[in-house]
Amino acid sequence: MVWLPILALVAGFLLVWLSRWSVSGDYASYLGLAALAGLDSVFGGIRAGLEGKFHTDVFVSGFIANTLLAASLAWLGDQIGVDLLLAAVVALGGRVFLNLSLIRRYWLTQVSFARRRDSN
Repeated sequence: MVWLPILALVAGFLLVWLSRWSVSGDYASYLGLAALAGLDSVFGGIRAGLEGKFHTDVFVSGFIANTLLAASLAWLGDQIGVDLLLAAVVALGGRVFLNLSLIRRYWLTQVSFARRRDSN
């Protein structure tokens, strides 16, 4: 089931690339943060799939909830004069890099096991 988050990632990139959307400067930071939250969910879904723990309902609900919550917190921070956008970017960015490192380690471990099997 690891294909669903990968499909979501590819579809998102294709949609943005083909549509040539433009966003006003007022909303660009919110959209960027929502995209980062979406990427966090996608890479978390890929990681869960590799670990055999992926559930579609958890992925879809997490994707929507994380994206809306991140953009809402950034908007709230702007309203009250606190830079919650930066805090959310740091937290989500850290999670994206953590998930990417765990995915990379998983794949490298699988390659290492395959090489050991082939050499024996």
